Amino acid sequence: MKVKKYGAPSMNEAMKRVRAELGEDAVILNSKVTYTGGFMGLFKKKMIEVIAAIDPEVENERVEMSRVKTKATPPPPTTTAPIKKQTEKASNKSVESELKELKQMISTLNSKNQFEKFTDIVQEILLYLKKQEVNDSILFHLGEYLEERINIGSFSTDPKDEWAHKEVNRFLQNHLLGIESGGMSYKKKYINVIGPTGVGKTTTLAKMAAEAVIEKRMKIAFITTDTYRIAAIEQLKTYAGLLNVPVEVVYKMDDFKKAIEKFQDYDHVFIDTAGRNFREKKYVDDLKEIIDFEHQMETYLVLSLTSKEQDMREIISQFASVGIDRFIFTKLDETSSYGSMINVMTEVKIGAAYVTTGQDVPEDIIEMNDDEIAHLLMKGYSYE
Repeated sequence: MKVKKYGAPSMNEAMKRVRAELGEDAVILNSKVTYTGGFMGLFKKKMIEVIAAIDPEVENERVEMSRVKTKATPPPPTTTAPIKKQTEKASNKSVESELKELKQMISTLNSKNQFEKFTDIVQEILLYLKKQEVNDSILFHLGEYLEERINIGSFSTDPKDEWAHKEVNRFLQNHLLGIESGGMSYKKKYINVIGPTGVGKTTTLAKMAAEAVIEKRMKIAFITTDTYRIAAIEQLKTYAGLLNVPVEVVYKMDDFKKAIEKFQDYDHVFIDTAGRNFREKKYVDDLKEIIDFEHQMETYLVLSLTSKEQDMREIISQFASVGIDRFIFTKLDETSSYGSMINVMTEVKIGAAYVTTGQDVPEDIIEMNDDEIAHLLMKGYSYE
């Protein structure tokens, strides 16, 4: 499989580049919107990033056909075989599309059978949240709760949409009881952000620091241990310059202690860490050799909502030895399902501090609480 990434100002332009290089048989594996340049979240340029692939055999056939067409002699081969192949491919794509639709229908029917003991409106709410990828165990508890509410007459007093949103909110208040969510407490001096590569730790840290400086009028500083990427250090230095705060780069525990001593008169110190493959315990151990996690530390684990839930669990497990105070969920704007958020919170009994909705600093961040979590899960629901 030949795989290549393309960037262009629009999807049409990106597709033109894919077709020009890989041909009409190329398959689009992924596409997303990215932003480049800008200043403090302003004047960023929107780009479309497309990852495309083509089977080597198909690519060889395309190249060979191109060579044949450019030769003067012998005469170009008959088009019967290519037309036949294209027809077969179109037929295969049609079959694949029908199979996909059939699988979706079966999945929907299975879900309906799964919740058939509940009344129609409760089934509808549960099916909606199942599409949000909320775990079945939570859904069954919610279903039983909603049936109880119907039995005591709450359903008759409210419009159906309003009733659904209100009751799901009330259920989540009870379900998350004892799991504390909310933003920075400002009770500890050191604010530490950890997590795997590519989840947006540095940008998220800058958003949190901006709140402390702009809204709370606090005296803060930055420490970074991300010495693996020069770009990451420069990015944090840029944010530090815009906020007019100092930054120290540390390579080992002695450097960290010196930085702590230097910033002893500051209200809070925000610590950025390297993004590594934290499925390997070695990298977590390396982090503990640089940072003193016992030192008045409030630690936030950053997870991307575009990640698989099982990957989230593995990352959480690896960081358990460090100690996690809250989660920060990023890339809310890149997905339409948020169930994994409540699933992992329920499973490990750790709340959410923030969700981020883009790359603009300091705007694209929302402080989380039970009401906000319920709103995110139900914002697309309407009674049919």
